[in-house]
Amino acid sequence: MLAQLTATLTPPKNQTAAHLLVLLPKGKALPEDLPQGELLAAVLKRRDMKAIDLAKSPVAANAADGSLIAWTMLDFDKDTFALQVQVRKAMQLLLQENPKALSIAVLGDEAQRKRAAELAVYGAWVNGALLPVHKKKDERKALQKIALYGYADSKSFATLKAQAEGNLLCRELTVLPPNELTPGLYRTRIKKLAQENGWKHEEFDMKALRKMGAGAFVAVAQGSDTEDAAIVHLAYKHPKAKQTVALVGKGICFDTGGHNLKPSRYMHNMHEDMNGSAVALGILLAATQQKLPVNIDCWLALAQNHISPKAYKQNDIVKALNGTTIEIMHTDAEGRMVLADTLTLASREKPDLMIDFATLTGSMATALGARYSGVLGNRDELVQRAVNVGKQSGERLCAFPLDEDYEPALDSKVADIKQCTLDGEADHILATRFLKRFVEHDVPWLHVDLSASRCEGGLGSVASDVTGFGVAWGLGMLSGS
Repeated sequence: MLAQLTATLTPPKNQTAAHLLVLLPKGKALPEDLPQGELLAAVLKRRDMKAIDLAKSPVAANAADGSLIAWTMLDFDKDTFALQVQVRKAMQLLLQENPKALSIAVLGDEAQRKRAAELAVYGAWVNGALLPVHKKKDERKALQKIALYGYADSKSFATLKAQAEGNLLCRELTVLPPNELTPGLYRTRIKKLAQENGWKHEEFDMKALRKMGAGAFVAVAQGSDTEDAAIVHLAYKHPKAKQTVALVGKGICFDTGGHNLKPSRYMHNMHEDMNGSAVALGILLAATQQKLPVNIDCWLALAQNHISPKAYKQNDIVKALNGTTIEIMHTDAEGRMVLADTLTLASREKPDLMIDFATLTGSMATALGARYSGVLGNRDELVQRAVNVGKQSGERLCAFPLDEDYEPALDSKVADIKQCTLDGEADHILATRFLKRFVEHDVPWLHVDLSASRCEGGLGSVASDVTGFGVAWGLGMLSGS
């Protein structure tokens, strides 16, 4: 549940709220109408700081009545990500006290107040809500009310609220422990979401997938004792839509690595290997609430990668849905297997654009760390657009090549293609070359490798380690489609 927002154009000079965030544009001097300006001036003097230093780091202080105020300056010449971080750091000085209500005052010209208000309200929504924990005594309190002073535009806030709802859905699903989000339990949640939001809902269970010949997906899913894996298809339709976008998400609810077992250090947090599916769901939910004029087909590959006598193993050869035979090189490269058949199903519907989301490769995390995610695709102009939308949304993407001369590394002597190589070099590129084999009809396609799905200490607007990266970016892509 997101906090209730009230907004007014009047910026009060003497705000008496218990928790107040003040955002002002970068400048050498403090403005005359600054809330609690005398208190801030005294704090700066005590700390031997100049007003302009507020653009580097926020300052907080307690007023005489006990209220807590945080001030920061925003340099609007900086990019979206930098502004998000500045607002988040200032806001966390207040939210760490778990307030029930938060007041926000924005100063500057109309454009500056609009930008500051949107950053702050979105940040309050995504960080004021509570993610699931399982403590015997949970003393956290969700933010219930946001009072905004200095800007009031209900339309822009409605759009941001939908985006926040999508981000929170993504993060809530991602942090759930694996015993609470098995493929079967996940399917139940998705069915309920479909009913609540009016989405068309269709499931391809293991029986159906075997009959269809989706051998790549089945190879991974057959290792689970309860064959509750499935490819789930959701559809959102808009009467004024001129394009259809397919969203594909990797939903590995737990990844042991299979017979090529992960060491405990790398198996920890592998319940988050379903994050790609959660990103796709978050985008779908937000787009539905925003009533975006675009048709969306959402395809979720839900399974687990377990060890059992039935689990697939090295040197197996399996046949994918499109007839391609695959030589299994490493059972921990399961994500590209479940995505292969899912991409084939999605591309056969001939969407105008297809985007898949996956926590796919360790090599992408090695290349970028946790602050960027990687993007590859089969259209150069589409990849460049993806990077540009990343800059605008604050969810930054780095483009990688997909040239044909990488392909020989996947040549197999006994099958049409190797699943991967054993040396792991440039695996994020080779994995995408592999996936490209399963995109039919030359559908315009982007692959997003979510190395930024978890960033210790937060990222951009989001303060939690699990970031929901991709939801805001995906909405940006849909809005321009």
